[in-house]
Amino acid sequence: MKSIFIGKKKVNYGLRPFIVAEAGVNHNARLDLALQLIDAAAYAGADAVKFQTFRPNQVVTAAGEMADYQKRNLGKSESQLAMVKKLELAEKHWPKLVERAKERGIIFFSTPHGHIDSADYLQQKLKVPAFKFGSGDLTNIPLLEHVAKFKKPMILGTGMADLEEVKEAVEAIKKAGNSQIVVLHCTTDYPLAPENVNLRAMQTMMRELGVLVGYSDHTLGPQTAVMATAMGACMIEKHLTLDNNLPGPDHVASMEPMEFKEMVKQIEKAAAILGSSQKKLLKCEKQYVSVARKSLVTANKVKKGEKFTLKNLTVKRPGNGLLPKRLKEVVGKRATKAIPKDTVLTEEMIG
Repeated sequence: MKSIFIGKKKVNYGLRPFIVAEAGVNHNARLDLALQLIDAAAYAGADAVKFQTFRPNQVVTAAGEMADYQKRNLGKSESQLAMVKKLELAEKHWPKLVERAKERGIIFFSTPHGHIDSADYLQQKLKVPAFKFGSGDLTNIPLLEHVAKFKKPMILGTGMADLEEVKEAVEAIKKAGNSQIVVLHCTTDYPLAPENVNLRAMQTMMRELGVLVGYSDHTLGPQTAVMATAMGACMIEKHLTLDNNLPGPDHVASMEPMEFKEMVKQIEKAAAILGSSQKKLLKCEKQYVSVARKSLVTANKVKKGEKFTLKNLTVKRPGNGLLPKRLKEVVGKRATKAIPKDTVLTEEMIG
């Protein structure tokens, strides 16, 4: 699979997954919290921090209802538009976030939520290196086609979708001239119950789509993200909050900085454990070759000129002599010198 680059970071299989800290709307429309989220993402070891950029009236109608989890987490019911308006970060603040991310050495990008105006702002004003699309925009083909023309990596959430819908989105992007695609398997629920994760669907998409595939995690704790890493995910996305007790729709299903940092460590360990696909002698094993492997050894004294037989040869450690697989080759040949009993055979002893 061809690698893609987000900033200077390479994304592909066989590497430590690219880790995205999804700050989303966990800033609660406050600049100070948004800046702290960037600091926290950098502290935790994420490769990128991602927000959501939108204009409320372009996202939802006045009749749009809140999701059940939003009602539950907020402890009240209001229109989705009213909720979204309370989560909009002022446009004047966005350049400050980009600058803070640069200072902290972390990649910044955002989700253009639902409308090309937000996408154009991210492209033209903030010059983000990549675009992430929430699951709700997987079927928003006009938006995907518009952003595809920017020729930048596009990351697609796939919650609520079947395989054909994912294929349709991928093909639309490719036809618009962009093959830099990462598809993220996810299930839309917050927090997500283990029985609804279905990580095997991620592997199905790896086989079927011909693009890079990762995982966007809505479960509690690090376990699912680590398992997704072990199953080959090239990217892991996880919600980040400064405090699970903050008011807002997503804080409850997000990770606090210390836990996020621990998750990153576990992902890195899992990636290291996976290693490469090559089966070969590793550097750490070389010291054990002669100690653990075996060689052809004389079972008793062998005179000079005497033939080697199955009776005067055996196999023992150490493994610094002729390999046991050469037994049939050696039998019938003559010793070039007298060889004591229990001696490891070497090449010059064989005539």
